[in-house]
Amino acid sequence: MSNTPFGPPLPDAGETGPYALVGTARARPGMADALEARLVSLVAPTRRETGCVAYHVHRDRADRALFVFYEAWSDRAALLKHFEEPCILGFLADRADYLDSELEVRWLRMSSPAA
Repeated sequence: MSNTPFGPPLPDAGETGPYALVGTARARPGMADALEARLVSLVAPTRRETGCVAYHVHRDRADRALFVFYEAWSDRAALLKHFEEPCILGFLADRADYLDSELEVRWLRMSSPAA
């Protein structure tokens, strides 16, 4: 995880649900379609990773330069391993080519029962 600016907090005591996050990415002017393609290219390999419960990329309907992603992992360790995957390291290394500002991430604690 040394190559990522994101530091997922430790789970709460007794937390057993999936480890989840939601984030946003804003494309640089003229780069929205390229960013969308880049983000979507991460979906298939990520969904094949051990511990991936859900991985989705969304594009805002009103603000076409804004993307929202949702991830749920079996646990924090699976997410940390995800950050070391070559496709993720590659995206983190070249994200400035696509992004107008840094990724924003919110670390979530699941309140509802997991399916």
